[in-house]
Amino acid sequence: MQEGQDDGAPTELSHAGSVVDKAIEYMIGQDIPPVAVASALLGGSMALLARSVSDEVIVQILNNAIASVRAGELRGPGRSQ
Repeated sequence: MQEGQDDGAPTELSHAGSVVDKAIEYMIGQDIPPVAVASALLGGSMALLARSVSDEVIVQILNNAIASVRAGELRGPGRSQ
C-alpha cells in the first residue's frame, strides 16, 4: 500500500472512501432514507469483513466503533444524542 500525500491514509483507503461517498450521495439522491443507506453499508461492510478477517478482528473493530460513539467522536459540535 502506498501512503496518501494529503492525510497519511493509504491511497487505497482514500479511493475507497471517495467511492463510498459517491454511492451515499447517489442513494440519498434516490430518496433512500439515511438509516436504510447506513444499514445497507454496515451490513455490506460486515459481510466483507467476515470474508476477510477473523471474528476476533471484527470484534475489535466493533469495540473501537462503540468506544468512538460513546466518546461522542461521531457527532459534530453542538449535536445532541
